[in-house]
Amino acid sequence: MKMTKNIWGFVFLLCLSASFVGCQDEQDATTVLKNDCLKRTLGPNVVGETIEFVYAMAMPYGSGKIVSAEVEASIQGASTTKLENNSYYTNASGTDVPVLIGNPCTNDGRISKVDFTVDTCAAALRYYYVIPEEARGQKVTFTFKTEADNGEVLTYKMGPYDISKMDIKRGLELKGDCFISIENMAVYDAATAATMPNKIDLVYLWRNIPGVSFGHSFVSPAASGEFLPDISLPSGVNNDTKIRREWGAIDTHLIMNQTENVGTYIDDVDFEKIDLTNMPDYALNFKAKGGIWLETKDGKYRAFIYVNTLNATAGGTISMKRYQIK
Repeated sequence: MKMTKNIWGFVFLLCLSASFVGCQDEQDATTVLKNDCLKRTLGPNVVGETIEFVYAMAMPYGSGKIVSAEVEASIQGASTTKLENNSYYTNASGTDVPVLIGNPCTNDGRISKVDFTVDTCAAALRYYYVIPEEARGQKVTFTFKTEADNGEVLTYKMGPYDISKMDIKRGLELKGDCFISIENMAVYDAATAATMPNKIDLVYLWRNIPGVSFGHSFVSPAASGEFLPDISLPSGVNNDTKIRREWGAIDTHLIMNQTENVGTYIDDVDFEKIDLTNMPDYALNFKAKGGIWLETKDGKYRAFIYVNTLNATAGGTISMKRYQIK
């Protein structure tokens, strides 16, 4: 990201601003240590995903050194939450190069801390907050803190940030005729589907029917038999799921290409507002990189399935966002 490539310049500007303390307001003018923070991640904040920040701190060369940095979250992050002990600069080829500046991060409850081990007056550390289940539907704030060897201590607050109520599941594999559960966010074969018929909301199948554009299709179990050719539904699998085909709602979270950011996201409000009234119960002849909106028979869940890949014949991969309405 462009933001990432400018991190070293970000630290440089902090150093520069610290050299001109006469231009700062009265509070800033009392310290030579300066700090700032950027949030790198975009889109909705979903449980299990990571919110990434860059925390920069600097003081004029020769005025002292930074001894520690820490972040306190208002809700304790998952166990993999950490403040990185590397600073970064961007080399001539545009690659971010890490520079070790301290001991590995220690987590103590809601606080992640790095103690510096090198003599430096500037650093930009990355903080990765892995969103825990406890934060679902809540707001979370962060207090960044740095300390210098001259006794100066600065804090910087970020947030509050809304944590989404929805769930994400990526890379679900489609193998031949199979059965999809929105509640479980999972794909099953016929034998397993038969053990949980009330949780099966969608049938995936591929058919090559002469004169009919059928191909890869997603069909409600309650759909007319013409849309489920040669399918033997397990006993009790009969949910009537509403389906709306969507070619434009590509979601960066679901595309599974970490180098690509299409700049669009499906958020909680999209699930709340979408109207699936009178939608059909089938979507035929599907192509990769499209999607479908779904609503379960009981109206408890809405979901968006993005089709990542499809084979020349049966099979492929999908990813799903799911939101509980009731």
